[in-house]
Amino acid sequence: MIGQGDTAPAAMLQAGGETIDLASPGRPLVLYFYPKDDTSGCTREAQDFTALADEFAAAGVKVVGVSRDPQKSHDKFTAKYELTIPLASDEDGRISEAFGTWVEKSMYGRKYMGMERATYLINGDGTVLKMWRKVKVPGHAQEVLRNVGELVT
Repeated sequence: MIGQGDTAPAAMLQAGGETIDLASPGRPLVLYFYPKDDTSGCTREAQDFTALADEFAAAGVKVVGVSRDPQKSHDKFTAKYELTIPLASDEDGRISEAFGTWVEKSMYGRKYMGMERATYLINGDGTVLKMWRKVKVPGHAQEVLRNVGELVT
């Protein structure tokens, strides 16, 4: 599991027509992991980050959402809700596994593997400045933006 002060894993991520080297993104990056496109909590989280996209951009920070949904699903999700933040597909799970967000979950006594909602603030040289695990959606994007103001220089 990647933690605060660690270097993000050496992995390339395709998002919004751009390739991002997570270990050296070149500018601060908010990488948020979410379970599934077009579900209530995930939609709200994407809309919240979209609503603050201009403020993140003004701070020089790129925001990217990551799930294991295929890119075609991301494209539909983005169009349906007019999202402006790029969404990256981690279909093979290597990014979410490297960050420790692909975890065992339990529902109604049944255990299964799924995406833990988590967010990482990574600086331009790939160092994790802050992480949020087991995220609760309401107010989360605003909290991340506040931390950007405090931690990103």
